[in-house]
Amino acid sequence: MITGEIKRQIDDIWNDFWTGGVSNPLAVMEQITYLLFIRRLDEMHTLEELKATNLKRAMERRIFPEGVDEGGQPYELMRWSRFKSLEPRAMFDLVDRHVFPFLRTLGGDGSSFASHMKDARLGIPTPALLAKVVEKLDRVQMEDRDTKGDVYEYMLGKIASAGQNGQFRTPRHIIATMVELMAPTPDDVICDPASGTAGFLVQSGEYLRDNHAALFHDPAKRSHFHNRAFNGFDFDPTMLRIASMNMVLHGVEGANIAYRDSLAEEHGEDAGAYSLILANPPFAGSLDYESCAKDLQRIVKTKKTELLFIALFLRLLRIGGRAAVIVPDGVLFGSSKAHKDIRRMLVEDHRLDAVIKLPSGVFRPYAGVSTAILCFTRTDSGGTDQVWFYDLQADGYSLDDKRTPLVAEDKQGPVPAHTLTAEEFQKNNLPDLVTRWQDRAGDERQRPRTAQSFCVPKADIAAAGYDLSLNRYKEVAHAAVDHASPAEILADLQRIEGEIAEGMRRLEEMLG
Repeated sequence: MITGEIKRQIDDIWNDFWTGGVSNPLAVMEQITYLLFIRRLDEMHTLEELKATNLKRAMERRIFPEGVDEGGQPYELMRWSRFKSLEPRAMFDLVDRHVFPFLRTLGGDGSSFASHMKDARLGIPTPALLAKVVEKLDRVQMEDRDTKGDVYEYMLGKIASAGQNGQFRTPRHIIATMVELMAPTPDDVICDPASGTAGFLVQSGEYLRDNHAALFHDPAKRSHFHNRAFNGFDFDPTMLRIASMNMVLHGVEGANIAYRDSLAEEHGEDAGAYSLILANPPFAGSLDYESCAKDLQRIVKTKKTELLFIALFLRLLRIGGRAAVIVPDGVLFGSSKAHKDIRRMLVEDHRLDAVIKLPSGVFRPYAGVSTAILCFTRTDSGGTDQVWFYDLQADGYSLDDKRTPLVAEDKQGPVPAHTLTAEEFQKNNLPDLVTRWQDRAGDERQRPRTAQSFCVPKADIAAAGYDLSLNRYKEVAHAAVDHASPAEILADLQRIEGEIAEGMRRLEEMLG
């Protein structure tokens, strides 16, 4: 967790961009990403130098080559530790005319992040602003992996709080909950086909570090973690750069973060390649049949992106692979043939494990759409027995546009540091969700449909036309009512009848 001092430093840098004429939060994030990458290259080069000195041998890998570039500038002077002390004009000229062209040549080193630098450009308008930002970034203490990752997450949070770009970011506690439900293993090959800033991949990596630390003592598992376990696709170059840096600063050097229009391109190369998919794909879009991948159209004939993404997940998963994905409520009960076909497919051809209804305020203030988490396993041979439903009513934050925390920080998220009281549980259902999920094949099957979670047999779902909306199956609990005995009821009726007769008699006397 980053300190208040580091937050203050980041806020200060953000304000410098704003007052310096760079007001688009995504542009600010992109320029900070470039500068952090330049700083990271210098750190890596310094580490190689120290290793060579200690071992008394030549450097195995030079990040900055010996000699000069085409403009006659020594590569040695392009290092962060060298140019950070230059006067503003000299620094600006060096970074703009030499450092950024050098970055654009790094794609051949094989790293995912370097490959996204081919169109890197300095977007800081003045020497004074560049010098100020470099000086302040240099003072931010980011020596260890945890701090680096937290600093970057804090900056990503500033993108979300800025408004228009919030759609790029799923709330971190919802991501953490989905990762807890799926419980990644060291052998998993994880994919997010709409990765944005790579939040699901980052959280999966943190889960593995916390729960499977022994993997780093096994060379094969360690290599898998760094080079094959994490795969993310997006078609926004800015998002790819930010996502790649996010992975690097969280200690994953070789994540596969690649450019891909996931719904438009054929998937022959990586069909069945992944054992776990975690995603929050774009909602409410529509594609022309001509621009949609034909292999997805063969699964479900539709133009709706939310349905095409489910088809994509089934295409990318290997047999036995599992997924936890966010979908709009319309996927659960839409009446079109495509909606029904994709739901029938999940229930009959694969194993639908769970439907988790999310509160409609989860994505506020950016969207008020009602959503759910679908958890399923690709089997190609059925396997759905009971589908587990959970009605998530509170996620630890207010469900209005302010999204104010309702519980203390150490009691937020799916795995809080301290046990919640009964009152706090009403404000954060996430720990209960994880606990009940783990027992969905046990006592959960005995819960009545009036409970917050319950199971529904496949036959009931099929009989309802594969409707997956929780309200279709949830029953309302009626409070017990004490009824009077028949004799008491008859006595009351006779008393009322007598009172009516007496009233009629008095009315006749008055009228007579």
